[in-house]
Amino acid sequence: MSICYQADADLNQVIVTGVLRREPKIDFQTAFFADLKGVKDSEVLAIAAQQKRILVSHDRKTMPTEFAKFITNNQSSGVIIVSRKLSIEVVIEELLLIWTVSSADEWIDRIAKLPL
Repeated sequence: MSICYQADADLNQVIVTGVLRREPKIDFQTAFFADLKGVKDSEVLAIAAQQKRILVSHDRKTMPTEFAKFITNNQSSGVIIVSRKLSIEVVIEELLLIWTVSSADEWIDRIAKLPL
């Protein structure tokens, strides 16, 4: 099963655009399209899980805790926390690498930080 991404509302849109320019086959839904602005972390996680998408977020403060709570009663498609200190190019490369070499099943109930 191939990986699909969901951008959190706080994710730099340039990352989504860059990933899709490099590999148009990737299913990377924007936060705008998913209407995530102002939505609570727990609901964002639920939306991503329902759509079987790995959530990509800059939120290092609250998302890891919300993720831990979420997976106690639900299954997540995974979360990737992206450091704002990383260059956009490195983030794009890492997301492309994850999409290329791993499967969606490997990310179930998993959280990771970039860089890997």
